[in-house]
Formats: sequence, structure tokens, C-alpha cells
Amino acid sequence: MSQTAAQVGEPEREAGKWWWVFLVTGVLWLIISLIILRFDTTSIVTIGVLVGAVILAAGVNEFITGALTKSGWRWLNFVLGAIFVVFGTIAMFSPGRTFWAMAAIIGWFLLFKGTFDIVMAFVTKHENELWWLLLGVGIIELLLAFWAAGGFGRKVLLLVVWAAAAALARGITEIITAFRLRKLHKGSEVPPAAPTGRMTPAAI
Repeated sequence: MSQTAAQVGEPEREAGKWWWVFLVTGVLWLIISLIILRFDTTSIVTIGVLVGAVILAAGVNEFITGALTKSGWRWLNFVLGAIFVVFGTIAMFSPGRTFWAMAAIIGWFLLFKGTFDIVMAFVTKHENELWWLLLGVGIIELLLAFWAAGGFGRKVLLLVVWAAAAALARGITEIITAFRLRKLHKGSEVPPAAPTGRMTPAAI
């Protein structure tokens, strides 16, 4: 039997009430993407710190998401968060990295994030009307990952573009998550339907 709105469980109800947090972080990620694009620098060290900060922030964001959603797939958020923290630390505390090394870090970041978004798009398809948008974001992230890994163009400016694209994709997925949780929260507040059976004379 399909789950009705009144049958939404406690984990979904608890996660749903935090939907606004994901909306706020999503908007912040969009703002960050615009700020990144305004960087005008040719220093690979500065770019490394910038990329590392973005990836570290994404890792912390994954830990927060896993702690708040409490779904059966939350372990993926924690695994992804740990991977991002490792990549972010390498980028931030290894000055003098070459273009190829930094592009590889961004490429792996986008690869893991894109794969995760595609998986979550299909997993949440039954409860997320915007699942197709999440799927599209995941595919774009995978394409960017291969572009970054290939290092086509070999210009430091591309590192900034890839970092901005990663932040933009993160913002979009956060906003999608916010609306999905909001739908679950609204569903958990719907009271059960009243009995529709007629009263017999004996029951009066």
C-alpha cells in the first residue's frame, strides 16, 4: 500500500522541519559562485586556497545534511563529506600545486558529487518532483569532472570557472533538497482523514 501524507514517519517529520536551512545554504552557495567568478588572479597558490575552501565547505555541508535528514542513505552524506574534507585539505595546505594537480582535485570532487546527485535523483524519485533537475545537475557535474580532469586549455582561469561551477551546482542541489524536505514536512502535518461511513440508526 502506498504511503499517505498522514503516514509520514518521525524521521521524515524531523528532517522536514529543517528545510529552510537547506534553502539558506543553497542561496549562500549561489552567492559564493558569483564571488568566485570575480576573482582575477593568476596565482596557483591563491587558487589552491580558494578551491580548498570551497571543497571543505562542501564537506562540512555534507556532514550537516547527513545529521539533519536522518534517512537510510545518510551514510552516503558522511562518506562524501569525509572525501571532500580530504580533498579540501590537500588543496588548501599544499601550496605550489601545479595546474594539473589542482584540476585533478576539482575533477575528482565533481566526479563524486555528480555520481552522488545522480544516485539520489533516482532514490528520491518517488518523493521529489524535481528529481529530473537533480539528475541533470549530476550529469553536468560529471561532464565538468571529465573536462577538469583533462585540463583542456590549461589556463589557471579555468580553475576558477570549475570552482564556481561546483559551487553553483551545490547551491542548486541544496535548494532542491530544501523543497523536497518542505514537501515531506507539509505531508507530515496533514491530519488523518475522518471516517466516511454512514451512521446506522442503532449508532445514534
